[in-house]
Amino acid sequence: MPETKAVSGPQKALAKLGLARDIDLALHLPLRYEDETRVVQLRDAREGDTAQIEATVTACEIVYRPRRQLMVRVDDGSDTCVLRFFSFYPSQQKALAVGARLRIRGELKGGFLGWQMVHPSFKPAGGELPSALTPVYSTVAGLPQAYLRKAVLGGLARADLSDTFPPGVTETLRPAVWGLREALSFLHQPAPDVALGTLEDRSHPAWQRLKAEELLAQQLSQLQSKREREALCAPALTARPGGLHEQLLAALPFPLTAAQRRVGEEIARDLGRSVPMHRLLQGDVGSGKTVVAALAAAIAVEAGWQCALMAPTEILAEQHFRKLIGWLEPLFAPKGLRVAWLTGSQKKKERNEMLALVASGEAALVVGTHAVIQEQVQFRSLGLAIIDEQHRFGVEQRLALRAKMNRDSEPSPRRGSGGEGASTETSNGVGAQREPHLLMMSATPIPRTLAMSYYADLDVSTIDELPPGRTPVVTKLIADSRRDEVTARIQAQVAQGRQVYWVCPLIEESEALDLTNATATHEALSAALPGVMVGLLHSRMPPAEKKAVMSLFTGGQMAVLVSTTVIEVGVDVPNASLMVIEHAERFGLSQLHQLRGRVGRGASASACVLLYSAGEAGRVGETARARLKAMVETADGFEIARRDLEIRGPGEFLGARQSGAPLLRFADLATDTALLDWARKLAPLMLDRYPSLAQKHVARWLGGRQEFLKA
Repeated sequence: MPETKAVSGPQKALAKLGLARDIDLALHLPLRYEDETRVVQLRDAREGDTAQIEATVTACEIVYRPRRQLMVRVDDGSDTCVLRFFSFYPSQQKALAVGARLRIRGELKGGFLGWQMVHPSFKPAGGELPSALTPVYSTVAGLPQAYLRKAVLGGLARADLSDTFPPGVTETLRPAVWGLREALSFLHQPAPDVALGTLEDRSHPAWQRLKAEELLAQQLSQLQSKREREALCAPALTARPGGLHEQLLAALPFPLTAAQRRVGEEIARDLGRSVPMHRLLQGDVGSGKTVVAALAAAIAVEAGWQCALMAPTEILAEQHFRKLIGWLEPLFAPKGLRVAWLTGSQKKKERNEMLALVASGEAALVVGTHAVIQEQVQFRSLGLAIIDEQHRFGVEQRLALRAKMNRDSEPSPRRGSGGEGASTETSNGVGAQREPHLLMMSATPIPRTLAMSYYADLDVSTIDELPPGRTPVVTKLIADSRRDEVTARIQAQVAQGRQVYWVCPLIEESEALDLTNATATHEALSAALPGVMVGLLHSRMPPAEKKAVMSLFTGGQMAVLVSTTVIEVGVDVPNASLMVIEHAERFGLSQLHQLRGRVGRGASASACVLLYSAGEAGRVGETARARLKAMVETADGFEIARRDLEIRGPGEFLGARQSGAPLLRFADLATDTALLDWARKLAPLMLDRYPSLAQKHVARWLGGRQEFLKA
């Protein structure tokens, strides 16, 4: 048996930080810098400075007031300073003995008793001063800064940092950028005379080089995955005159908006090609995305293929299921086709029945939660996958749904009208790997800069108009201390026959606390509204109970629904005219906008009340205040999304889409749009003319993580 080398603690810690390759170490840039290049005199220092002094210890003792601490007095010849240590070891106490000459660095605090430093760093005085600023890196337990600095410099020395930019490209960048090795060496050990502001705001030419490299890697990777997908094969699904698509249009109880018609045509064109569709359908809350998805499903089923629709929550999946059954089942029944329902909470018997329908192809449309992608679900012929609220699914889940087709799916021969199409489909790209068409839906519009970067491999369709009859929602910001006024407002709405949502925040750290909060609100409202049915909905309730509560509310028997955020998306009750969001300061901006979208779906005037609590300090935090302000100022989903990106940054905004994928570490989409444009233009030229350089560039920056971008 071969000997295995034991991995040391620091090496394990490096692996934990994802620092496996030399290039990973080279790209692990400092969080900040410390200036250890000069020693100052105490008399020249200012309050709040982080200063480095050389001084002699004149006193060292342990005192017990107000708590046990080591107090050390030092004198640098110009003034004295007290060093305080609240935790210390005997070895440190020994090093701080009276008479020791030390080089000490820490934050200076002034006061009546003179200068003080709390827990400064120190070492014996003397020796040469460093010639560059000292980097401070993000680290984990078991990985001291000294070890990490040495590892980073080693990685930087060994890494292949040869230029991957095509000849003449660097000159097209403004401001003029440095070479990669030069830029990285400088950022790890900047000269002491550098303007720190240019390092902090990342405007220094060395930073510009890194940002350009990173954005180019991202654009190349996205474009590569788009081209790879275009080389794959998908069934060409075409709508037949007089077929299911036209029948559904004729049967709908409302006309489509111009925007719905436009995006419907864009999707139909994609489905008619033998290249897999990879389209994002975005539209504000209530813009009518579900009916567009139903029309796409009708085209797939007409051509003899199955369609799967996956939603993140059971309530949202059921909302879709109810709508789709109402629209499609009457058209499916004459053909012997069904709409199947799959969720994790199903009883075994019902689940097995549904699995059999899916495997036989009798279930032409399968609606459900993540249960749709579980191993035991076998599609006979999956041609179209629709993912709603796609940002809530991890990348692996989306890849799993698409992989469902790679089982030599064939179109069902039993779909009467699809007979001719079926023969062409089976011959379509024989031997090629098959992919279903993929339609992703989102009610969180994507700002332009995100669409250009993280979604560069997607075609985007936007429903930019709301159906007629939607009333604008008035948004009010009200302090929690005025809750009685809100209850009176609810009473007035209920008296007019209207319905009301009251949403309590989900407290992630404690489900019990979250439940207590919702239960207490439910009890208080029930007491304040005698004779009114007030319901409660929360994450711990069994699915059957949730379903019963929701049907009472959607049926109009229940006037007030107290809920955690399970009603955030998909719930459609036109009679609901008031949305109260408790502790609104705890919610994200897009979440607040989604919740507001649950009202204003009917003809009556609607309002959204944001109840906020100022907290112990008597004020709302800056970020929360920015969110609440945006909610009051605009109801435009695109403007909300733009502000949300500003407040949270792309990593948080994208949520699970980029789980495990390379988020931008260095570039900032808000300030680096010129570099992003540059990278977008260069990527196709580089892939076509310099493919080996392109490959080397992507491998350097992304390693093995490219697969995640293909979702």
